[in-house]
Amino acid sequence: MLVYISAIIDFFLGDPKGFPHPIILVGKLISLYEKIFYRGNRKIMGFLFTAAVLVTVGGVLALILWIASHWQILYWIISIYFMYTALAWRSLKKETGYVFTALERNNIPLARKKLSYVVGRDTQNLDEEKILKATIETFGENTIDGVLAPMFYMMIGYFLGWPVIFVYLYKTINTLDSMVGYKNEKYADFGFCSAKLDDIVNWIPSRLGSLLMLAAGTILGYDGKNGFRIWKRDRYAHKSPNSAQSESVIAGLLGLQLGGPNYYFGQLVVKPTIGDELRKPVAKDYLRCCRILDVSVLFTLLIFTVCYITSIFI
Repeated sequence: MLVYISAIIDFFLGDPKGFPHPIILVGKLISLYEKIFYRGNRKIMGFLFTAAVLVTVGGVLALILWIASHWQILYWIISIYFMYTALAWRSLKKETGYVFTALERNNIPLARKKLSYVVGRDTQNLDEEKILKATIETFGENTIDGVLAPMFYMMIGYFLGWPVIFVYLYKTINTLDSMVGYKNEKYADFGFCSAKLDDIVNWIPSRLGSLLMLAAGTILGYDGKNGFRIWKRDRYAHKSPNSAQSESVIAGLLGLQLGGPNYYFGQLVVKPTIGDELRKPVAKDYLRCCRILDVSVLFTLLIFTVCYITSIFI
């Protein structure tokens, strides 16, 4: 029940306004611990840093839930709040939607600005086509990272009795990777543990989620055959073992070519292309991505329902 309620609230409300978002607090904790642990042997201290962050987040949540468990209604409210804020179902569509709205109004500068909030690449010189591709790429990747993977860990945690702990440990690892998991001079060693841990926890969700996205796109009438072909061919066309899984599905379903060279912090980074350029991206691809996301979430909830009903009779 908690899983369904959390998903429904996120679908209609999105991120809370006027309340502290737990992930922002996790980010502040990471910044604080980085100042403490960034010294000495970078790999060893990076491991201790990652462990300290996870133990702190898990411990604080366990304490909050233990206190709340003395009052059933309070426990439900707190659990639902933490679980729904771990999802980015509505916010993903909202933030990427700003980019497409700006493009529909032919406001390229605004589209670049809005895109810069959701991607890591340099956006100041991107033309309309590259803006569209970048937005579709981040939509594909964050369909897993921001929605389907958190739901996966929420459901695993539900059957083990700790849905909040499981989903927030996952989100913490994801946040660690986004903050220190870079292969640059500063973080190559210090962020090594966080980056590898993120690869590990996303290994199963990225593959299951990509197959759900493929099924969703096929049912919606997109090119499922091409989606499967491109997924099989290009799912490892990325330094990360997981990122290209969902991007290749989106590229194949929509007949687009994603990836390729881009600038990050002023430096040209050449990445492999993903998919075949059967056509150019258009603003309406945003709606197609939203439909794929929505149906994928429904499939995920359906799988959870089947597992839950099955568990009753086992």
